[in-house]
Amino acid sequence: MIKYLEDFNLGEKHTTQARTITEGALAILEGLAGYCAPFMIDEEYAKTTVFQGRVAPGRLTLLMMGGLIEMSGGAIFGEMEDGLLVGINNIKFRNPLRAGDTIRVEMEVTEKRETKNPERGLLIHKEICKNQRDEVVAEAETLHLIRRKPQQ
Repeated sequence: MIKYLEDFNLGEKHTTQARTITEGALAILEGLAGYCAPFMIDEEYAKTTVFQGRVAPGRLTLLMMGGLIEMSGGAIFGEMEDGLLVGINNIKFRNPLRAGDTIRVEMEVTEKRETKNPERGLLIHKEICKNQRDEVVAEAETLHLIRRKPQQ
């Protein structure tokens, strides 16, 4: 079922499935992206920092959040054939993401806007990433450009 801008309600909430972040996934993503800070790649050094162990880069947390939303896509957004992420605002990293953490993303529709194009609108929602201890790992506000219901 295709969901249009008009099908979403303010305050509507969805939660993605959970995913355990493996050591391998972090190592591959950090390597591909070129992250090389010692507190991210050297466990012994990281133990001497405020983190007391290795942590994932915040930007990788956003990547994992996006993946969870994609995996849950149909259940959350329906068949948004051409939904397009056009912005991520107000990003806050609250707690570190570590290998072995199991995360999920809770989303709430906070705003809907019309655009100059009558065929498209903006769907704005808050995303909160939580770990297995229900601690907030990251928060962000995302904007998706999606279709509006066809005019009769």
